[in-house]
This record gives sequence, structure tokens and C-alpha cells, in this order.
Amino acid sequence: MEPQTVIFIGPQGSGKGTQIERLYKAISEADPLRRIVDIQTGRRFRALAAKQETFAEKKVAQGLDSGELQPDFLTHILWGEAMLSQLDDNSHLLIDGFPRTVTQAEVLENALEFFERESVHVINLDTPEEVVRKRMYERARDDDTADSIETRLRWYREDTLPVLDFYRVRPDTQVHDIDGTDSIDGVHVQILKALNL
Repeated sequence: MEPQTVIFIGPQGSGKGTQIERLYKAISEADPLRRIVDIQTGRRFRALAAKQETFAEKKVAQGLDSGELQPDFLTHILWGEAMLSQLDDNSHLLIDGFPRTVTQAEVLENALEFFERESVHVINLDTPEEVVRKRMYERARDDDTADSIETRLRWYREDTLPVLDFYRVRPDTQVHDIDGTDSIDGVHVQILKALNL
């Protein structure tokens, strides 16, 4: 198996975290000798917010509570540090939580070029707003307030959907549109088929 670069895109509540974990397991079983670097910026932001010791950590917590996008520089630092410390040209790379804007996608291009990763798969978990809204209410995470959910859905529509257009015209890139309303197992099977695993 060649080293895979897989970017997950979808609104909050579309199951990205669950599916990236399932894919991690599937790839590790199919290619047990190759390292998998799994970068989930949302998880990293929540870990920062949980500390609330520094000014920055408190600001991150406020951003999570309100549902606002975290600033680009922080997002770049978090995934940049993870790549620098873990990634090489022989690892699989799974990405969730960025890029969330076209600007972030352009910065990620620099990193993909640096790490010699031309071929990219984008998993688009296409899930209607009414479905993800219901899922977010049901999971009852502390930052899933009514206001923050609506804010996140709005910035997904306005800022993240254009990222899919960016990748649809990027060379050596396949965007796989996955039906996010399927069951967890069903979505996983769709992803495995899309990636020929």
C-alpha cells in the first residue's frame, strides 16, 4: 500500500471523529508496518481549552463555547507541530478539523509539498444540517449549545464548503462524496470502497 493522505471534511456532527478512528484501524490492519499520523485539530483545541491556565487557553475555551472559528495562526501551529514531530514521507496521514477555510487549505498545500505528498483523498461526509443539528443536541457536549451549533453550521456553509471546490480542481486529488446519513457501519463501508481498501 502506498502512503495515504486522507482529509476529512464535513459539518460538526457528521461523524468525522468516529470515521477517522474506524479508518485508522482499517489501515493499520491492512498495512501494519507503516505508521499512521492522525491529526484532529478539534481534539487538540478541546485539550487546550480544558487546561484554562494561560490567556490563550482561556481564549480557546471562549471560542469553543461560542462556536466561532479559532484563529488561523493557532490552527496552523497545532497541525504544524503535529506534522513536524510525527510525519515523514512514508507515513499514512489522516486529517480532521482542517482545512476549514480556503486560506487554511492554501497553507496546507505548503506542508503537503514539503512532506512530498502530491496525491490526496478528500472524504466529504455530506450530511444535511437537520441531521447534524439533531446529532449535536443528542451528544450533549459542553460546547454544543444552541447558539454555538448555529454559529458552527453557518461558518461551515460560508467558510468550509468552498474548500471542497478548492480540492475538486486540485491535481492528483479525489474528492469522495459520502452519504453521511447512512449508519456508522454504512459510512465506514462507503469510505473503504472509495479508498479501495
